[in-house]
Amino acid sequence: MFMYFCISIALIIISISIYATIIEPRRLTITRHRIYSGHLPEGFDGMTIVQFSDIHLGPHFSLSQLDQLASTLNSLNPDIVVFTGDLFDARRKSNFTNYDPTPALSRIQAPLGKYAIYGNHDFGHTRMNRCTGTFLQKAGFAVLLNESKRIMLPSGEYITVAGLDDFNCGSPDMASAFAKLSDDGFNLLLAHEPDIADRLPRYPIDLQLSGHSHGGQVSLPIVGALIKSSLGRKYIGGLYRVHKKLRAERPYLLYTNRGIGTTRIKVRFGSKPEVSVFTLLTKKG
Repeated sequence: MFMYFCISIALIIISISIYATIIEPRRLTITRHRIYSGHLPEGFDGMTIVQFSDIHLGPHFSLSQLDQLASTLNSLNPDIVVFTGDLFDARRKSNFTNYDPTPALSRIQAPLGKYAIYGNHDFGHTRMNRCTGTFLQKAGFAVLLNESKRIMLPSGEYITVAGLDDFNCGSPDMASAFAKLSDDGFNLLLAHEPDIADRLPRYPIDLQLSGHSHGGQVSLPIVGALIKSSLGRKYIGGLYRVHKKLRAERPYLLYTNRGIGTTRIKVRFGSKPEVSVFTLLTKKG
Protein backbone atom coordinates (compact mmCIF):
# COMPACT_ATOMS: atom_id res chain seq x y z
CA MET A 1 0.00 0.00 0.00
CA PHE A 2 2.79 2.40 0.85
CA MET A 3 4.36 1.83 -2.57
CA TYR A 4 1.06 2.61 -4.31
CA PHE A 5 0.72 5.74 -2.20
CA CYS A 6 4.21 6.91 -3.18
CA ILE A 7 3.53 6.19 -6.85
CA SER A 8 0.27 8.15 -6.67
CA ILE A 9 1.98 11.15 -5.07
CA ALA A 10 4.74 11.01 -7.68
CA LEU A 11 2.21 10.93 -10.52
CA ILE A 12 0.34 13.90 -9.04
CA ILE A 13 3.56 15.91 -8.76
CA ILE A 14 4.56 15.02 -12.31
CA SER A 15 1.10 15.93 -13.62
CA ILE A 16 1.12 19.30 -11.85
CA SER A 17 4.63 20.01 -13.11
CA ILE A 18 3.67 19.23 -16.71
CA TYR A 19 0.55 21.39 -16.44
CA ALA A 20 2.39 24.33 -14.84
CA THR A 21 5.36 24.32 -17.22
CA ILE A 22 3.82 23.25 -20.53
CA ILE A 23 0.04 23.58 -20.54
CA GLU A 24 -1.02 26.64 -18.51
CA PRO A 25 1.66 29.00 -19.93
CA ARG A 26 0.00 28.44 -23.34
CA ARG A 27 -3.64 28.67 -22.17
CA LEU A 28 -4.30 32.24 -23.23
CA THR A 29 -7.57 33.65 -21.89
CA ILE A 30 -9.54 36.62 -23.19
CA THR A 31 -11.19 38.57 -20.37
CA ARG A 32 -13.91 41.13 -21.15
CA HIS A 33 -14.90 44.12 -19.06
CA ARG A 34 -17.33 47.02 -19.33
CA ILE A 35 -16.09 50.42 -18.22
CA TYR A 36 -18.81 52.98 -17.50
CA SER A 37 -17.91 56.65 -17.20
CA GLY A 38 -19.84 59.87 -17.16
CA HIS A 39 -16.75 61.59 -18.58
CA LEU A 40 -16.69 59.48 -21.74
CA PRO A 41 -17.67 61.38 -24.92
CA GLU A 42 -20.67 59.96 -26.76
CA GLY A 43 -18.59 59.20 -29.82
CA PHE A 44 -16.50 56.68 -27.86
CA ASP A 45 -19.52 54.80 -26.53
CA GLY A 46 -19.08 51.11 -27.37
CA MET A 47 -15.47 51.38 -28.49
CA THR A 48 -12.94 48.81 -27.29
CA ILE A 49 -9.47 48.93 -25.82
CA VAL A 50 -7.41 45.73 -25.99
CA GLN A 51 -4.56 45.40 -23.50
CA PHE A 52 -1.65 42.98 -23.60
CA SER A 53 1.33 43.01 -21.30
CA ASP A 54 4.52 41.31 -20.14
CA ILE A 55 5.49 39.36 -23.25
CA HIS A 56 8.95 38.48 -21.89
CA LEU A 57 10.22 37.53 -25.31
CA GLY A 58 13.17 35.17 -25.04
CA PRO A 59 13.88 31.48 -24.46
CA HIS A 60 10.43 30.91 -22.91
CA PHE A 61 8.37 32.92 -25.42
CA SER A 62 9.21 32.75 -29.11
CA LEU A 63 8.73 35.05 -32.07
CA SER A 64 6.34 32.46 -33.49
CA GLN A 65 4.19 32.74 -30.37
CA LEU A 66 4.28 36.53 -30.66
CA ASP A 67 3.07 36.26 -34.24
CA GLN A 68 0.18 34.05 -33.10
CA LEU A 69 -0.63 36.62 -30.41
CA ALA A 70 -0.80 39.36 -33.05
CA SER A 71 -3.38 37.31 -34.94
CA THR A 72 -5.40 36.85 -31.76
CA LEU A 73 -5.37 40.58 -31.04
CA ASN A 74 -6.51 41.38 -34.58
CA SER A 75 -9.36 38.88 -34.30
CA LEU A 76 -10.77 41.00 -31.46
CA ASN A 77 -11.18 44.00 -33.80
CA PRO A 78 -9.92 46.56 -31.27
CA ASP A 79 -10.34 50.29 -31.71
CA ILE A 80 -7.32 50.96 -29.50
CA VAL A 81 -4.45 48.64 -28.51
CA VAL A 82 -2.22 49.22 -25.48
CA PHE A 83 0.90 47.39 -24.34
CA THR A 84 1.83 47.90 -20.70
CA GLY A 85 5.49 46.93 -20.65
CA ASP A 86 8.11 44.16 -20.53
CA LEU A 87 8.58 43.24 -24.16
CA PHE A 88 11.75 41.23 -23.51
CA ASP A 89 12.71 39.06 -20.56
CA ALA A 90 16.44 39.10 -19.78
CA ARG A 91 18.31 42.39 -19.91
CA ARG A 92 21.36 40.85 -21.61
CA LYS A 93 22.42 42.64 -24.78
CA SER A 94 22.14 39.40 -26.78
CA ASN A 95 18.45 39.20 -25.94
CA PHE A 96 17.77 42.40 -27.88
CA THR A 97 19.84 41.34 -30.91
CA ASN A 98 18.63 37.74 -31.25
CA TYR A 99 14.92 38.55 -31.34
CA ASP A 100 13.28 41.12 -33.59
CA PRO A 101 9.59 41.50 -32.67
CA THR A 102 8.96 44.30 -35.18
CA PRO A 103 7.28 42.20 -37.93
CA ALA A 104 4.80 40.59 -35.52
CA LEU A 105 4.04 43.82 -33.66
CA SER A 106 3.58 45.65 -36.96
CA ARG A 107 0.75 43.30 -37.89
CA ILE A 108 -1.38 44.45 -34.95
CA GLN A 109 -4.13 46.73 -36.23
CA ALA A 110 -6.09 49.40 -34.33
CA PRO A 111 -7.78 52.30 -36.18
CA LEU A 112 -7.45 54.72 -33.25
CA GLY A 113 -3.84 53.86 -32.50
CA LYS A 114 -1.41 51.60 -30.65
CA TYR A 115 0.18 52.87 -27.44
CA ALA A 116 2.92 51.46 -25.22
CA ILE A 117 4.99 52.15 -22.11
CA TYR A 118 8.22 50.82 -20.64
CA GLY A 119 8.36 48.08 -18.01
CA ASN A 120 11.25 47.22 -15.71
CA HIS A 121 12.55 44.58 -18.16
CA ASP A 122 12.65 47.09 -21.01
CA PHE A 123 16.00 48.48 -19.91
CA GLY A 124 19.48 47.25 -20.84
CA HIS A 125 21.71 45.23 -18.57
CA THR A 126 23.15 48.45 -17.13
CA ARG A 127 19.63 49.82 -16.55
CA MET A 128 20.86 53.04 -18.13
CA ASN A 129 19.46 52.59 -21.62
CA ARG A 130 16.03 51.69 -22.96
CA CYS A 131 16.21 48.82 -25.39
CA THR A 132 12.67 48.19 -26.58
CA GLY A 133 11.30 51.57 -27.61
CA THR A 134 12.82 51.41 -31.09
CA PHE A 135 11.16 48.07 -31.82
CA LEU A 136 7.78 49.35 -30.67
CA GLN A 137 8.05 52.62 -32.56
CA LYS A 138 9.05 50.84 -35.77
CA ALA A 139 5.95 48.67 -35.31
CA GLY A 140 3.70 51.73 -35.17
CA PHE A 141 3.29 52.09 -31.41
CA ALA A 142 3.38 55.50 -29.76
CA VAL A 143 5.69 54.97 -26.78
CA LEU A 144 4.51 57.27 -24.01
CA LEU A 145 7.38 58.38 -21.79
CA ASN A 146 5.90 60.65 -19.14
CA GLU A 147 3.58 62.19 -21.69
CA SER A 148 0.00 62.10 -22.89
CA LYS A 149 -1.77 62.10 -26.23
CA ARG A 150 -5.31 62.79 -27.31
CA ILE A 151 -7.14 60.09 -29.21
CA MET A 152 -9.30 62.18 -31.49
CA LEU A 153 -12.42 61.35 -33.49
CA PRO A 154 -13.38 63.16 -36.72
CA SER A 155 -16.18 64.81 -34.71
CA GLY A 156 -13.58 66.51 -32.52
CA GLU A 157 -14.40 64.38 -29.47
CA TYR A 158 -11.40 62.87 -27.72
CA ILE A 159 -10.10 60.89 -24.79
CA THR A 160 -6.61 61.29 -23.35
CA VAL A 161 -4.09 58.49 -22.81
CA ALA A 162 -1.10 59.13 -20.54
CA GLY A 163 1.94 56.94 -20.00
CA LEU A 164 4.29 56.91 -17.02
CA ASP A 165 7.89 55.72 -17.08
CA ASP A 166 8.68 52.57 -15.10
CA PHE A 167 8.84 53.17 -11.36
CA ASN A 168 11.44 50.49 -10.60
CA CYS A 169 14.04 51.31 -13.26
CA GLY A 170 13.00 54.54 -14.94
CA SER A 171 12.29 58.15 -14.04
CA PRO A 172 8.54 58.65 -13.69
CA ASP A 173 7.36 62.25 -13.88
CA MET A 174 3.72 62.71 -12.94
CA ALA A 175 3.73 66.45 -13.56
CA SER A 176 4.78 65.99 -17.18
CA ALA A 177 2.64 62.93 -17.84
CA PHE A 178 -0.54 64.46 -16.46
CA ALA A 179 -0.09 68.07 -17.59
CA LYS A 180 -2.66 67.74 -20.37
CA LEU A 181 -5.28 65.68 -18.53
CA SER A 182 -8.73 67.22 -18.60
CA ASP A 183 -10.97 67.44 -15.55
CA ASP A 184 -13.97 67.14 -17.83
CA GLY A 185 -12.72 64.42 -20.19
CA PHE A 186 -12.02 60.69 -19.97
CA ASN A 187 -8.41 59.97 -18.99
CA LEU A 188 -6.66 56.63 -19.45
CA LEU A 189 -3.35 55.91 -17.70
CA LEU A 190 -0.81 53.29 -18.72
CA ALA A 191 1.56 52.42 -15.86
CA HIS A 192 3.54 49.19 -15.67
CA GLU A 193 3.39 48.72 -11.90
CA PRO A 194 -0.19 48.62 -10.53
CA ASP A 195 0.51 49.63 -6.95
CA ILE A 196 1.51 53.16 -7.92
CA ALA A 197 -2.23 53.88 -8.15
CA ASP A 198 -2.14 54.57 -4.42
CA ARG A 199 0.04 57.62 -5.10
CA LEU A 200 -2.30 59.24 -7.61
CA PRO A 201 -5.65 60.05 -5.95
CA ARG A 202 -5.60 63.76 -6.86
CA TYR A 203 -5.23 63.26 -10.60
CA PRO A 204 -8.35 62.98 -12.82
CA ILE A 205 -7.65 59.41 -13.95
CA ASP A 206 -10.64 57.29 -14.86
CA LEU A 207 -8.93 54.02 -15.78
CA GLN A 208 -5.40 52.81 -15.09
CA LEU A 209 -4.13 49.78 -17.01
CA SER A 210 -1.12 47.94 -15.60
CA GLY A 211 0.73 44.63 -15.76
CA HIS A 212 3.95 43.59 -14.01
CA SER A 213 2.51 41.20 -11.40
CA HIS A 214 1.74 38.25 -13.73
CA GLY A 215 -1.15 37.60 -11.38
CA GLY A 216 1.47 36.14 -9.06
CA GLN A 217 2.44 33.69 -11.85
CA VAL A 218 1.77 30.92 -9.32
CA SER A 219 -1.46 31.39 -7.39
CA LEU A 220 -2.96 28.81 -5.06
CA PRO A 221 -6.49 28.60 -3.63
CA ILE A 222 -6.78 30.33 -0.24
CA VAL A 223 -3.03 31.08 -0.20
CA GLY A 224 -3.15 33.36 -3.23
CA ALA A 225 -0.17 34.62 -5.20
CA LEU A 226 3.18 33.06 -4.31
CA ILE A 227 5.41 35.35 -6.38
CA LYS A 228 4.98 39.05 -5.69
CA SER A 229 6.89 41.81 -7.42
CA SER A 230 7.93 45.22 -6.17
CA LEU A 231 4.97 47.59 -6.65
CA GLY A 232 2.88 44.62 -7.73
CA ARG A 233 1.99 43.20 -4.34
CA LYS A 234 -1.32 44.85 -3.50
CA TYR A 235 -3.19 44.84 -6.80
CA ILE A 236 -2.19 41.40 -8.08
CA GLY A 237 -4.72 40.91 -10.85
CA GLY A 238 -8.15 41.93 -12.04
CA LEU A 239 -10.31 45.04 -11.67
CA TYR A 240 -10.12 47.28 -8.61
CA ARG A 241 -11.79 50.50 -7.54
CA VAL A 242 -9.20 52.49 -5.62
CA HIS A 243 -9.47 55.68 -3.56
CA LYS A 244 -13.14 54.90 -2.85
CA LYS A 245 -13.51 57.54 -0.15
CA LEU A 246 -11.53 60.24 -1.92
CA ARG A 247 -13.03 59.56 -5.33
CA ALA A 248 -16.69 58.88 -4.59
CA GLU A 249 -17.91 61.16 -7.38
CA ARG A 250 -15.32 60.14 -9.97
CA PRO A 251 -14.30 56.46 -9.68
CA TYR A 252 -10.64 55.57 -10.15
CA LEU A 253 -10.59 52.13 -11.77
CA LEU A 254 -7.44 50.02 -11.97
CA TYR A 255 -6.99 46.86 -13.99
CA THR A 256 -3.97 44.61 -13.53
CA ASN A 257 -3.41 42.30 -16.48
CA ARG A 258 -1.82 38.89 -15.77
CA GLY A 259 0.49 39.21 -18.75
CA ILE A 260 1.42 36.84 -21.55
CA GLY A 261 4.84 35.37 -20.78
CA THR A 262 6.78 34.24 -17.74
CA THR A 263 9.94 35.42 -16.03
CA ARG A 264 12.62 33.71 -13.94
CA ILE A 265 11.14 30.27 -14.56
CA LYS A 266 8.65 29.05 -17.16
CA VAL A 267 5.85 28.28 -14.74
CA ARG A 268 2.24 29.40 -14.45
CA PHE A 269 -0.27 27.85 -12.12
CA GLY A 270 -3.61 29.41 -11.27
CA SER A 271 -2.71 32.48 -13.31
CA LYS A 272 -3.36 31.91 -17.01
CA PRO A 273 -1.91 34.30 -19.61
CA GLU A 274 -4.35 37.07 -20.43
CA VAL A 275 -5.48 39.54 -23.04
CA SER A 276 -7.96 42.09 -21.68
CA VAL A 277 -10.78 43.68 -23.67
CA PHE A 278 -12.44 46.82 -22.30
CA THR A 279 -15.67 48.17 -23.77
CA LEU A 280 -16.10 51.87 -23.02
CA LEU A 281 -19.66 52.89 -22.21
CA THR A 282 -21.18 56.27 -21.46
CA LYS A 283 -22.77 56.27 -18.05
CA LYS A 284 -26.49 56.93 -18.33
CA GLY A 285 -28.52 58.60 -15.61
